[in-house]
Amino acid sequence: MTITEPTATREELPGSGRSYEVRTFGCQMNVHDSERMAGSLEAAGFHEAADGEPADVIVINTCAVRENADNKLYGTLGHLAERKREHPGLQIAVGGCLAQKDQSTIVEKAPWVDVVFGTHNMGSLPTLLERSRHNQQAEVEILEALEVFPSTLPTKRENTYSGWVSISVGCNNTCTFCIVPSLRGKEKDRRPGEILQEIQALVADGAIEVTLLGQNVNTYGVEFGDKQAFGKLLRAAGEIDGLERIRFTSPHPAAFTDDVIDAMAETPAVMPQLHMPLQSGSDSVLKAMRRSYRSTKYLGILERVRERIPHAAITTDIIVGFPGETEEDFQDTMNVVREARFASAFTFQYSIRPGTPAAEMPDQVPKEVVQERFERLVALQDEMSWAENKKLIGSDVQVLVATGEGKKDQSTERLSGRAEDGRLVHVGVPADHAVRPGDVITATVSDAKPFYLIADPTTPEGFPVRRTRAGDAWDRAQAESCGAPTAADGPKPVSLGLPVLRQDS
Repeated sequence: MTITEPTATREELPGSGRSYEVRTFGCQMNVHDSERMAGSLEAAGFHEAADGEPADVIVINTCAVRENADNKLYGTLGHLAERKREHPGLQIAVGGCLAQKDQSTIVEKAPWVDVVFGTHNMGSLPTLLERSRHNQQAEVEILEALEVFPSTLPTKRENTYSGWVSISVGCNNTCTFCIVPSLRGKEKDRRPGEILQEIQALVADGAIEVTLLGQNVNTYGVEFGDKQAFGKLLRAAGEIDGLERIRFTSPHPAAFTDDVIDAMAETPAVMPQLHMPLQSGSDSVLKAMRRSYRSTKYLGILERVRERIPHAAITTDIIVGFPGETEEDFQDTMNVVREARFASAFTFQYSIRPGTPAAEMPDQVPKEVVQERFERLVALQDEMSWAENKKLIGSDVQVLVATGEGKKDQSTERLSGRAEDGRLVHVGVPADHAVRPGDVITATVSDAKPFYLIADPTTPEGFPVRRTRAGDAWDRAQAESCGAPTAADGPKPVSLGLPVLRQDS
């Protein structure tokens, strides 16, 4: 395969000299997609706007799973209308699931938006921006099928020590509350070799942690007929030299199989962490949701995981107030939460999403009832999270130092990061200790709160720090951003995506 260099100089690229800002509202897949949008813009000659600098292009990448997503998008667009009046050259682009859902409605509601693009063609963003600027009119391009797999696009990663790797897009399930299948389409799986190639490229670039993404990772392999493909993928990724941490999201309990548990337990790089969406503890509600499992099966999965991985931290998603949910149904959910002992839970109040079967169901639960149940659930889960976190006081945890995890780090003289099981840990570090994002601290937990752990040292020397390849990559990236020379093999801010063989039509 021959790869040719582009003939255009940076000055000739459409984005030359123009700055951009990407705002992400939504899930981890949205964050993954935003990195690809940023990479595509940089490849087209744009540069990221500095803090406090007004950007020439503002891209909003938003999800559509919750009703609040609509409100947040249109509220943000309302605020941007004034900015655009003040800066006529400003371009506003809206992408992601909500753009896929609302399409031209966005321009109708907010005519000052310049570009609307969907989940299937995010790589078209630079072209659409240039076309809109040239034609002086809004460009709306929504494809109904995937144009280019996102991982082949240029990428600007958020950090050097970790990366998102999409193993599939879309979903074949028919959950009655969910609009993802209509926005992301049917499941499309990447070949294992492509995924492992991307992981190897990330590791070569300094990453020591990857998170495997998919709407349902446990159905990975459906396109090429291998029901155990995901477990095999975990084992293969665990053999990549230099990769220390592997995480994944989001499995579906109906498709979760014991071979994945075995792969988790037997592959050291796979972290003792499992996100297993419950949605409801009521069997009647699960049936109405079309979730294809019941509470007994769900709790059985958790039991088998803990048999093989006793220290696993299990997190979940729960929806309160699904149509027809009774107080008895809600109590079933509360009972499952007590038995499951989740480390944490993402809790949601059900909201009607037009176009889903649940939106047309009778017996919609009154808002005030949903709110009251929601508050009881949150109080219980906070209690359970705190109790589980307290069990870790006095134990040692390996904390991968991150950026942006601790909002009060400067005032508390701590650094923050994630333990092996995904828990957030704030670590006290002596001021004279040079600890970089990507380095690993062996810390002893001294206190616990419902949402995080605290590890303050008892000696002036502090906790042991292991300097890592990821920390070295962070150093090089910092030097690059300051214009300092770096090694020829150092990580670049933007990767060119994964090469693919062109298929002639």
